[in-house]
Amino acid sequence: MQQLIAELQSADAGAIALNEPLKLHTTWKIGGPADILATVESRDQLVRLMRILHAHGTPWHVLGRGSNVLVSDKGVRGAVVKLCGELADARFENGLIRAGGGFSFIKLSILAGKHGLTGLEFAGGIPGSVGGAVYMNAGAHGSDVSRILKEAEVVLGDGSVERRTREDLLFRYRHSVLQEQPGIVTEVVFALAEGDRKEIAGAMAAYKDRRLRTQPMQLPCAGSTFRNPEGHHAARLIEQAGLKGQRVGGAEVSTLHANFIINTGTATAQDVLDLIDLIRTRVRARFGIELTPEVLVMGE
Repeated sequence: MQQLIAELQSADAGAIALNEPLKLHTTWKIGGPADILATVESRDQLVRLMRILHAHGTPWHVLGRGSNVLVSDKGVRGAVVKLCGELADARFENGLIRAGGGFSFIKLSILAGKHGLTGLEFAGGIPGSVGGAVYMNAGAHGSDVSRILKEAEVVLGDGSVERRTREDLLFRYRHSVLQEQPGIVTEVVFALAEGDRKEIAGAMAAYKDRRLRTQPMQLPCAGSTFRNPEGHHAARLIEQAGLKGQRVGGAEVSTLHANFIINTGTATAQDVLDLIDLIRTRVRARFGIELTPEVLVMGE
């Protein structure tokens, strides 16, 4: 490990922190330490990082803005990568948006509206990074990333760089090929249409108002816990199973929206996992439907 750290530092492969508590970097405010937390500011820096990790056989994970992920109480072995600097920036060019993988998806939707571009309104309530949104094919309100993505730049585990088209990414509901072929999204090009600024602002205001009324976003949570089974809404199934307000330790099924699990202040990752198992068991027993977690589990 000491040799690895020395190589990373001498190669300027990002800001390196050791044994960093990941609860400080997740929206659930849960998670043990990462052996290495590497924060990179450019593609070249990321390429150097990944080449060194690959040479040492060091496992890695990428952490966006900390939503939609549950980090183990024991933490994460190997390296956790975060993007900042030019990898968390965005620029607008003739109806196209070039956004770094670390850029806020919500902020991007707001900026698009201010530029009079329509197509990203659905992202106004998705609390993650652009790269995470591509990885999950994030969506809401009848739209998703696959509808607007033109291409993406991805750095692979060996440090090689590829450009991926929408077709290459094999999008489907809450899925992209990156879930089977891991890589780090460094830049995404979205193609939007010109729209009326007032109409875009109105739609986004309505979505925001609905979100504030129906989702516990002011509390530590990770977004939706389960994917919607075909023909059903996970929240409705969980509520009909009588699980609103159900607690395991410090983790609780939100009384506002049953597909959100909140950290009441003392929740551990194990509390959340046990509550997820309880929900799946109850819903399966009552409806014969298998709920699939949308949340990604990271670490031991």
